[in-house]
Amino acid sequence: MALASPGSGICATAVPRPARDRSSCMNCLTLAHSSRAFGSLRTTPIRLWVSSRRLRLRGTVMTAAIPVDVGNGVKEATLYVPQELHTQVTHSMPPEKIELFKSLEDWAEENVLPYLKSVEKCWQPQDYLPEPSSEGFLDEVKELRQRAAELPDDYLVCLVGDMITEEALPTYQTMLNTLDGVRDVTGASLTSWARWTRAWTAEENRHGDLLNKYLYLTGRVDMRVIEKTIQYLIGSGMDPQTENSPYLGFIYTSFQERATFVSHGNTARQAKEFGDFKLAQICGIIAADERRHENAYTKIVEKLFELDPDDTILALEDMMRKKISMPAHLMYDGNDRNIFDKFSLVAQRTGVYTAKDYADILEHLVKRWNVEKLSGLSSRGQQAQDYVCKLANRIRKLEERASRVKKGPKTASFSWIFNREVALQ
Repeated sequence: MALASPGSGICATAVPRPARDRSSCMNCLTLAHSSRAFGSLRTTPIRLWVSSRRLRLRGTVMTAAIPVDVGNGVKEATLYVPQELHTQVTHSMPPEKIELFKSLEDWAEENVLPYLKSVEKCWQPQDYLPEPSSEGFLDEVKELRQRAAELPDDYLVCLVGDMITEEALPTYQTMLNTLDGVRDVTGASLTSWARWTRAWTAEENRHGDLLNKYLYLTGRVDMRVIEKTIQYLIGSGMDPQTENSPYLGFIYTSFQERATFVSHGNTARQAKEFGDFKLAQICGIIAADERRHENAYTKIVEKLFELDPDDTILALEDMMRKKISMPAHLMYDGNDRNIFDKFSLVAQRTGVYTAKDYADILEHLVKRWNVEKLSGLSSRGQQAQDYVCKLANRIRKLEERASRVKKGPKTASFSWIFNREVALQ
């Protein structure tokens, strides 16, 4: 089960669904949440209804389709079960493909690791923040707060959402280490794949640190709520549907690095328009890192297209049919289960990250990998090629049509900015 990790105090047992509300495709799971309080063991039962229709014998994980708070009048101990998960397929890549990635370790050493920078040459968050040991520290903070006072609330929502996404870095390293053939099997492995994962994580770690400290100093946001959101997000994980396959995983990371490059680039541009040139510089240097990391991941996929074009185009089609979920799609602030959707609407309206960007990224990757020029594909591979090459235009047409009919609330309050209202449309 993917409902809890070992040692969490959660156990699950399958029981029949009551006859009066049973359907042929549903089973009930009764979970017992055990917690120790004041020396006593308390067991709180809950029930989750999950579909068994799509069961697959190999590597299936049944997951909750709805959010559930575990608790039966126990206010001090509540477990949040993430809102959006899928029935999972794991280890879908044939075992013989693992050998392909092992054979690429020398290639990765020469072609992927050079995209990393040495620690001594990397910028650090403190390079762009007031120096606390300086006599002028308070004056620098005052200047920062004066600049930040001009930032609109909708921009702050986008900046906070981007920062929270960056702060969930432990989840992304975990995701990379689920990929067969390239994972860091010891935690300190010296393979090129493992070294890339750890060093990439170390470089990315600076992004959340810098944005977090900047936002803290502005005084414009509710840091405790933001910190709760980060903790919820890391605890919830992510569900990219990559099936432990590096084919799917590296396509996903190629797309996501491009998306974060676009998003941070747009927040940099807008910060400049609002007169905060220091913040523009901060967002700009983060965007530059994301672009460099994108180049590494796209180079890996480019190599896969060279060595195994048929399976790689099928993997690209698979990820695009599933739709690339954003890393923070399980975001929750402790109160609003739809906060990620609302944040996405604000990002769309303000131009920080839009449906058009999604289509543009796909088009960019299709050109980067010369997908239209692939030859020697199987008939199934040719179908995938045709689907992927036409998809960007289809997305744009659907978005244009959807933009004419706007539904849902016009505004929403965000706990991150002390429940101030922000326009969604």
